[in-house]
Amino acid sequence: MFRPAACALCSIAFLALSPLANAGPNADIRTLERDFNAAYAVNDLDKYFAFYSDDATLWFPEGRTDIPSYKKMWTEYVGSGGGIRAAKLSDLHIRFSPLGDTAIASYELHLKTQDPGKPIVNEDYQETDVWFKLNGAWKITHVHYSPAPKTPHQP
Repeated sequence: MFRPAACALCSIAFLALSPLANAGPNADIRTLERDFNAAYAVNDLDKYFAFYSDDATLWFPEGRTDIPSYKKMWTEYVGSGGGIRAAKLSDLHIRFSPLGDTAIASYELHLKTQDPGKPIVNEDYQETDVWFKLNGAWKITHVHYSPAPKTPHQP
């Protein structure tokens, strides 16, 4: 008589402790950000640009650009021997719209970058990515990417 109840409790405990219990939009965005930045870190341009919507707006230190312009510039840069040599994401914060179809991910990005023929440089950036769920898939629709201050902000 206690056996069915014990089995039910074990099943509930198993599900609560399983990775599926933590699944959902937050986990999806964390995984997408990890994969997006991993593709950036190894200059996998096809995979990297597949994360963006075709009409994304990008704000970089040089100003605002669009996907076709950025793709052309970054492809030429990587083709000339430049690129990212390592990338590490930290301090990831994620917020969702009330409808759950928009996510804002902000984080620090620590890079090792190399211009063609030059030594590797360590750089720190602050990035905010806006993700929209479009046709059932999350896509980056806006990026703001700027150098991180040398000394952290003290509230």
